[in-house]
Amino acid sequence: MTRPSPSLRLAPLLRTLAVLLCLCFACVKPAQALCLPAVCTCTLATTNVAFGNYAPLAFGNTDTTGSLKVTCGGVAGLLIPFNLAISAGGSASFTNRQMKSGSNTLSYNLYTDASYATVWGDGSSSTQIVSSGVTLDLLGLAPAQTFYVYGRIPGRQITAVPGVYNDTISVTLTYF
Repeated sequence: MTRPSPSLRLAPLLRTLAVLLCLCFACVKPAQALCLPAVCTCTLATTNVAFGNYAPLAFGNTDTTGSLKVTCGGVAGLLIPFNLAISAGGSASFTNRQMKSGSNTLSYNLYTDASYATVWGDGSSSTQIVSSGVTLDLLGLAPAQTFYVYGRIPGRQITAVPGVYNDTISVTLTYF
């Protein structure tokens, strides 16, 4: 009886390992970074949503936009995923955000796109956060990403009195 050479005994084992190794690579997802302050940073710049004058007897809505600009820097090739969340403001309600002028209120809301269908919020109460990411380029700086905030005051709020109405909204940028 002849024994197979050691190389012949290893061949099936090597094929099995090669198949397992290929399967492992097939399951690998794109790398996501844990963004440590020493490795990367992101900053946020905002442009206010300013409605201007409101005509309470007008049938149409009053629409305007503001913007959120995210800039990230750090190690080249690093993927930096991030989320943008917007608070409910002073009314503490995403369903009916309200601006105030003294004790007077004016309903409005903020949306993720120009269809005015999805309320931008913090992910609760049927609102959406905006998620994105950036892979840093060779110099470790990627171009800024701008996200528009679409504001709308519904028409025919006939109880609105003249005045300067405002609300304070907090924007939270979370990066990983």
